[in-house]
Order: sequence, then structure tokens, then C-alpha cells
Amino acid sequence: MLGPLSRIILRYIAGALVMLGFLTADMGHMLADDPDLAALLQWALGIVAAALAEGGYWLAKRWGWRT
Repeated sequence: MLGPLSRIILRYIAGALVMLGFLTADMGHMLADDPDLAALLQWALGIVAAALAEGGYWLAKRWGWRT
């Protein structure tokens, strides 16, 4: 599930960086199609998802939302 999402995010990031002039169009294509970078982003998104779940649990427990 996170694999396609990470590739979509990379394409948007690469497009924004090309539009702002930080990257050339060729470098943007390389960034968007890099499988190693996609795997790294997929790993990072997994950590963020786990942190959000644990944070939500902590809030629910702290504020008495848990039944």
C-alpha cells in the first residue's frame, strides 16, 4: 500500500522542485523514478503512520476517550 503512495509523493516533490527551479527536468525525472528513494520514503511513511497511531492512542488514553 505504501509503495504506490511513496512514488506519487516523490513525483509531486520532484515536480515542485522543478517548478521552483531547484532541479532541472532531467533531475526531476531521476528523483521521481529512483527505486531506492521510493523505498526510503516508504520506510519513513511507515514510521509516521505508526507514530500517528500511537499518538492517537496516547491522546485517547489521556483524555478518557477509551471505553
